[in-house]
Amino acid sequence: MLKNGVNLYDPESIKGFLAKSHLKDSTKALIAAICNVWLTFLKIPWRLPKYSADHEIPFIPMEQELDLLIAACGKKVATFLQILKETGARCGEITKLTWTSIDFQQRVVRITAEKGSLPRILPLSTKAIEMLNNLPKDSERIFVFADDMRSNFYLQRKRIARKLGTQRILQIHFHTFRHWKGTMEYHKTKDPIYVKEILGHKDLKSTQVYIHINHALFQNTLPDDFHVRVATTPEEITQPLKLALNTYSRKTT
Repeated sequence: MLKNGVNLYDPESIKGFLAKSHLKDSTKALIAAICNVWLTFLKIPWRLPKYSADHEIPFIPMEQELDLLIAACGKKVATFLQILKETGARCGEITKLTWTSIDFQQRVVRITAEKGSLPRILPLSTKAIEMLNNLPKDSERIFVFADDMRSNFYLQRKRIARKLGTQRILQIHFHTFRHWKGTMEYHKTKDPIYVKEILGHKDLKSTQVYIHINHALFQNTLPDDFHVRVATTPEEITQPLKLALNTYSRKTT
């Protein structure tokens, strides 16, 4: 804003910049919120401009791109990304992990929720456990703070994108791993309740975005041979058995 000649002590200058800017409305809303804190601190009155968040389908990379990025990063960042990929947890939830959050024998991680989510226990692969075991255990927490992890990741991501000659890598953020996990789990199971439990959503409405992403990404693909669903009622539990018995009866008659 300073580079564009905005006077940060003048509310009208700030609002004028936002009105003429070609930034997304979600970005404008974030800038307005930050400026609101700034002007409130200075006790300068102004009316906070309202901007609605953009509703866009987030970028969902291919799994090979995530794996390539993980493999090319340093040891600690790679481990951080691998856990993000396997759990779909938020970056803040992963940076809060301590060594006692990991059950190395059962290969599970205990996630302490943030942002109104629900706590959960999620499985980890043998690969993730091995990566964790290769990290130094010189502090209670496994990783550093989220901002430090993010800045380190951005530097490595830029280097990797330049080396591979692809801009798609630059579109991968920490939250991209969560979007990828939610989308892939719904694509495999077609069960929003299951995805809701993995991601720790309190409201099923938060999970519905992955239904829309799945439809957008896979609308031209052939249906899977089978779907895995989580049965939550007696009727759902007995339905597959009834279907199998009916099929068997038709074949025998």
